[in-house]
Amino acid sequence: MKILVNIKTCLLGITVFLLNYSCTEPLELAPISSIGANSFWQSEQDATGGLIGMYNQFRDLSSRTLYFMGESRSEIMSEGLQNADYRRKYFENDMNESNADLDWLQSYKVINYANLVIKNVPNITFPNEENKNDLLAQAYSMRAFMYFILAKTWGGVPLITTPVEGFDAETTFQERAAVSSVFELIKADLEKAIDLFPNNEFGNGRSMWSKPAVNTLKGDVYLWTGKTMGGGESDITVALNALNEVRSADLTLLDDFSRIFDFDNKGNNEIIFSVHFNDFEVSNNMYSDMYINSLDLKESYGEETLATVGTPGGFNWWAPSATMRNQFSNEDSRKDGSFFEIYDTDEDNTFITSIVKKGDGYTESGTRWFLDDIVIYRYAELLLLIAEAKNALGQDPSAEMNEIRTRAYGENFSSFEFVSSSQEENDEAILQERLFELAFEGKRWWDLIRFDKAFEKVPSLQGKEGQDYLLVWPITLETISLNSKITQNAGYEQ
Repeated sequence: MKILVNIKTCLLGITVFLLNYSCTEPLELAPISSIGANSFWQSEQDATGGLIGMYNQFRDLSSRTLYFMGESRSEIMSEGLQNADYRRKYFENDMNESNADLDWLQSYKVINYANLVIKNVPNITFPNEENKNDLLAQAYSMRAFMYFILAKTWGGVPLITTPVEGFDAETTFQERAAVSSVFELIKADLEKAIDLFPNNEFGNGRSMWSKPAVNTLKGDVYLWTGKTMGGGESDITVALNALNEVRSADLTLLDDFSRIFDFDNKGNNEIIFSVHFNDFEVSNNMYSDMYINSLDLKESYGEETLATVGTPGGFNWWAPSATMRNQFSNEDSRKDGSFFEIYDTDEDNTFITSIVKKGDGYTESGTRWFLDDIVIYRYAELLLLIAEAKNALGQDPSAEMNEIRTRAYGENFSSFEFVSSSQEENDEAILQERLFELAFEGKRWWDLIRFDKAFEKVPSLQGKEGQDYLLVWPITLETISLNSKITQNAGYEQ
């Protein structure tokens, strides 16, 4: 199985990353010399190093893979100016076991670090027991999140809960567990994390798991099982209760939507949990694939366009689709805060492409760097998750919907005020609001599955109703060839 072939990269005994650890500064990752596993896990500093190794792997995953999993197969993206062959198979939903490319190796690297922390930290003496519990809570939170995204992407997956610290065939080569078993572990880990977190506060620039973040994850998980796995009102009630717990944390909607994602505004009060990116630590993240480079930017595009684009950078490998763009109202401030359309004013205003404004980074010495944080959860999504849970339980979601729309439409709010209607119509409005609010944040594909709308709203899936195997990903041939116990998802066999 490919998840463990490159085993050296998984082991804490090979490379450990330490954090300049404080309660207020974002993650500052720096490699230190190799430390053997036998001499490690002796002190709080060792435990912190193991935890930051976990976050380092998570940042690698979040740079692009997490977006591929959560949004690339939806109607959000389409052709860009550059050759999009690598990505076209995603938004055209034309994948098979030979071309899928995406596998679960990086996800299991993150899980392995979480497993190392969960195994070893209980045996370490900490001067402050709350710090120990906090580290363990973060590891349980991360493991729950990772198995959640794996289960949403592939269904049943190998369920590995002990760390790989050397070659062990029993641990290395496992069958796929039933998806119900995966969710049993997810829910158990969530409860452990919630019990272990010492308070309802944020730390480290909101770039590490916290009690508000894991309660948001709990709401997300139970909404998924309630709506897609038969959990019904019981699970959705659990979701709503968890989400309401988060509202007492230090959270608010920023007045200016476009400022949520800015490099100089990381860890702001709308953020619940984000993945930290910083200078000199990593290369550009996924947003560099959604912008425009200098070779494609022409003076004939006009002064407004040149001013809005500013310093070009990255590539236009893929771009916001017309299907998505045409749904936005010009009165919605999220339109300009999310994407920008480029036209050639010298050629009858011909449409050229569009670029993503969320995550557009910053400019230094004539170079654009795409190092904005990747947002996992924020307060606006919390409100929309609450609205979704309320509506599913027959309650009125108007308060949450209108809090979102008040910011979005400003002085034009009265024309866009949400008024509760039937459950079905409310659901449609909530799903649409999630599109407007969360586009390019890696949410849309999973939203469409949770609302049972993928075959209706994704152009490449229309007419394929009933082919439900398309809602999960194929497992790559390489993964299967490395572990004969892994079976292909039904429908993708060749």
